[in-house]
Amino acid sequence: MAAGAREPHFVRSFERGLAVIRAFDADHPELTLSDVARHGDLTRAAARRFLLTLVDLGYVQTDGRMFRLTPRVLELGYSYLSSFTLPELAEPHLEQLVAQVRESSSLCVLDGDDIVYVARVPTHRIMTATITVGTRFPAHVTSVGRVLLAQLPDEEIDARLARAELRSLTARTLVSAAALRAELRRVRRQGYAIVDQELEEGLRSVAVPVRDRDGAAVAAVNIPVHASRNSVESVRRDLLPHLLATVARIEADLRVTGPARGTARGTGTHR
Repeated sequence: MAAGAREPHFVRSFERGLAVIRAFDADHPELTLSDVARHGDLTRAAARRFLLTLVDLGYVQTDGRMFRLTPRVLELGYSYLSSFTLPELAEPHLEQLVAQVRESSSLCVLDGDDIVYVARVPTHRIMTATITVGTRFPAHVTSVGRVLLAQLPDEEIDARLARAELRSLTARTLVSAAALRAELRRVRRQGYAIVDQELEEGLRSVAVPVRDRDGAAVAAVNIPVHASRNSVESVRRDLLPHLLATVARIEADLRVTGPARGTARGTGTHR
């Protein structure tokens, strides 16, 4: 199929409607009609029709000029989470881990070229970035993303790196496909990933994959820390053993309950 071509069943208008919803995020909670049109690559007329339809359905509210999502949008994500057993299963284990290490911890899944947070237990410490369930980051610059990418076949890794936007988020970000490929091979061998200030200055993170009863990596658990408080070596020495033990307990529960509903191996490869 030619680049950019779609299957006959593809509904372009539905894609555009979703683009309108996705135009809103933590940095853009309120948008004008022109903003939405620009973010969604739509004409003003099309953006207006989609926005007013979403207003009628209760997913968007407006004062006549500015538009913002309503809490009803949460229904869309809840349908997924309510059918996905892994976050509920993992949360007590994450709570125990956080109590042990006094750092936050999250469960993430791979969605296309991003990772998505599906469960999170925070500490009272304030990180620079606000992380909530549903937050997305490019997989290749995160510890959870790297442990999940490392489990994929080499040809799929190559395809993902070829289409990824390899840009510097900090001075330490790996932006070479060859360097990332080598790092993913190392992660695959050692069974965990440590990312040192590549996503955000001052942020280190360690992650371990969660495998189902068939051995497939269906998610990953991480512990992010401030670089000023934890060296890479202390992360490996003091935090990684607790993380490995936590993931082992989650996997033991998964073997009892069966594969987590809602997971798919190679989730979102067609994106």
